Amino acid sequence: MFRSVLVVCVGNICRSPVGERLLAARLQERGTPLTVASAGIGALVGNAADETAAAVAASHGIDMSGHVARQFNRALGLEYDLILTMEPGHRREIIKAAPDLSGRVMLFDQWQGGKGIADPYRHSRQFHEEVFALIDAAGTAWAEKLSPAGKG
Repeated sequence: MFRSVLVVCVGNICRSPVGERLLAARLQERGTPLTVASAGIGALVGNAADETAAAVAASHGIDMSGHVARQFNRALGLEYDLILTMEPGHRREIIKAAPDLSGRVMLFDQWQGGKGIADPYRHSRQFHEEVFALIDAAGTAWAEKLSPAGKG
């Protein structure tokens, strides 16, 4: 039984905070009380969510206010039952730095083929929309997997 999920990307200002808030919303819709947070393997520590990512999320009902980017480290990873990365390379980096976490690390788009979700940082709003759609599909699939059968 999972109690907590950490969503990880690089800077922790686009994909992982959107994934965090979206997954939390989908779990809440299903009545599944899990703690969801995010971090970055090369975090822009202290920064808010990227403006375009936040605007796109808001247009889909996901509020990014109050997000503050933080750095992933082994100690943080140990606090979570499941660590979801946005790209296979992020997964490899975490396992290389903290092999004892390997059993907890999976891809955010695991149920959509596990190819990874591209970084929209400094790209067009349209690209952010495309990335949001991928995060939405993946987050919804994870919410279904993490929720007890029959909920939602």
